[in-house]
Amino acid sequence: MTTPGTDEAYDRINALLDGAAVVVTAADHAETAGCLVGFHSQCSIDPRRHAVWLSKANRTYRVALRSTHLAVHLLRAGDRELAAWFGGTTGDEVDTFGGLELDRGPGGVPMVRALPVRFVGRRVALLDTEGDHACFVLEVESAEVDDEAGPLRLSDLGEVEPGHASEEGAEE
Repeated sequence: MTTPGTDEAYDRINALLDGAAVVVTAADHAETAGCLVGFHSQCSIDPRRHAVWLSKANRTYRVALRSTHLAVHLLRAGDRELAAWFGGTTGDEVDTFGGLELDRGPGGVPMVRALPVRFVGRRVALLDTEGDHACFVLEVESAEVDDEAGPLRLSDLGEVEPGHASEEGAEE
């Protein structure tokens, strides 16, 4: 048996975990933003809390820093186009929500109608360990689900060219 290096072994383990892809949206008093997120997890049962890790290079991170609430939208098999849009487009260059039907949730957070399996959480903590992502902990305030909620897995996406390189904006 060949033992891979730590980085390779860790990457292989993460591929086995194959998490669900989600779109996270945020709003402050002046701006809205949204992005594709692969790093997220329930982190408490009582109270119900969920952690999402946002890339510091992403505009959504900067807007989320000023937001009271974030929305987490589950992507399903038919949502590949929206996944590519939110993963490969930056709000620094275009209106990420242009042409999409939206509702507003608590704190003005955009709720994408085309992604009806979602929840909204109030920001209760922020963890920044000086990596390229920061963790936002959300206390779930509302949730919507239907019977067709099978997730789009990260492995289903293939390569999505990010709107920003991971190093961009990390110092902001």
